[in-house]
Amino acid sequence: MDLCHSHLTSSLLAVAFLTSFGSSMLYGYNLAVVNSPAEYIKDFYNRTSVSRNGTGLDGEVLTLMYSLTVSVFAIGGLLGSLMVGMLVTRFGRKGTVVNSTVLVFIAGSLMGFSRICGSPEMVILGRFVTGIHSGISLGAVPMYLGEIAPKNLRGFLGLVPSIFICAGVFSAQVLGLHELLGKEEHWPLFLSLVVIPTFIQLMLLPWFPESPRYLLIEKHNVHATITALKWYRSKCNIQLEIEEMQEEQRSLSSMETVSVWQLLLDPCVRWQLLSVVVLNIGMQLSGIDAIWFYTNDIFKNAGIPGPEIQYTTVGTGAIEIIAGLIGCFTIEKLGRRPLMIGGFLAMGLCCAGITLSLVLQVHFPFMRYVSVGCVVGIIAGFCIGPAGVPFLITAELFKQSHRPAAYTVGGSLNWMSNFTVGFVFPFLQMSAGSYCYLVFCSVCLGVAVYVFFVIPETKNKTFVEISQMFASKEAVPETQGLGLPDHLKLKKMNGYGSLDNGSLEFDSSSSVP
Repeated sequence: MDLCHSHLTSSLLAVAFLTSFGSSMLYGYNLAVVNSPAEYIKDFYNRTSVSRNGTGLDGEVLTLMYSLTVSVFAIGGLLGSLMVGMLVTRFGRKGTVVNSTVLVFIAGSLMGFSRICGSPEMVILGRFVTGIHSGISLGAVPMYLGEIAPKNLRGFLGLVPSIFICAGVFSAQVLGLHELLGKEEHWPLFLSLVVIPTFIQLMLLPWFPESPRYLLIEKHNVHATITALKWYRSKCNIQLEIEEMQEEQRSLSSMETVSVWQLLLDPCVRWQLLSVVVLNIGMQLSGIDAIWFYTNDIFKNAGIPGPEIQYTTVGTGAIEIIAGLIGCFTIEKLGRRPLMIGGFLAMGLCCAGITLSLVLQVHFPFMRYVSVGCVVGIIAGFCIGPAGVPFLITAELFKQSHRPAAYTVGGSLNWMSNFTVGFVFPFLQMSAGSYCYLVFCSVCLGVAVYVFFVIPETKNKTFVEISQMFASKEAVPETQGLGLPDHLKLKKMNGYGSLDNGSLEFDSSSSVP
């Protein structure tokens, strides 16, 4: 096998950092940015109502408007995720990331000038537009990185965006401190800072090539594919990799990129699709968004003094980044399954721990610190695996023809679940009190069990190998419809699409020494 596959080139690292910094990080930033200026935003809504109607908003309407400001981001995300399949097929993976930056500049302008214009609608619309951008990014960035990465680095590069999501949350928490942008006069600037990373991305990312797999399999442009592979693989014999892609191209020659409806009806990918559904819904219903959106309230209920809450929150943000880095640097050693199972189990146990500590803190005051510890445990468990692996797994479980539709399904379910939690959690907390976290506990444990029994390890496997593992589950022959003689089907497939060595003999004449 060609050993140069294992090299992490500066081009690969630069693209992973640029796409994650200018796109994925904004998702994390926007999740947490409305947390610290909540009172200022509500006050702005109230004052605007007084100046327009001569009367302020009552508490319930104000809470509803603020809830809408928080959760409209997820409605935008849902819309963006529904568009991602169409966009990546039309503009390419990199093209989609670059072209969608215009949305951030529109959103930043709306939120930045909202107070000058005295318009709460601009804040809500800005949150909606930045949500659309995040919805597109959460599909396009992992797809782009998954396709440019050699198979032994796919896990590492695939988790870089999740580290930047954590970094986005952390930067929103730090900038939201009273000493920085946490003062009343600064909140429009605080919301619109998203334009800076996107501007840097827009300046630099267009210089890098498109996904070689997209260029060859979908655009049939061999020259551009070779140029792109040379760029991403540096001093390396890329012939074998091109042959591997051509092998997949031949297997898909009779199949156009499938629509979402075709994906849902395709019996060959039923288990892959179910796995993407379970992971994306489980990721959001694990309670992580409830923790992120309402961290300050959770700490207040735990009895931490008001002025100290903001620093506790920043501490949790630092833990997110550390946990994300641990996941990123261990995924190629441990594999995808241990990170997901371990992460969801830790989150489930900590959700149960929060309920226990909140119930018992009336009798045992020290339990309030246990609840803070459980919040930290949930965040660390999430960032180690469940934060990034579902996006990576979506790229790995599907071949080129099904991948855009799979990201559309996974992304839309992710955002619908995100919206549901953001909107329902305050009411769930009111009605169920401390016991609301048991709902999240049961979801986490359920997903961990599903991963344990259903999802195979995809570490260091090619896309076709992974499809073949699921094909045995479906009892549908993976090679049906290839229209190739048997002896050709497995020739020149040592890298992309080889079966396990134990199961079939290979024709070794095609391997590169």
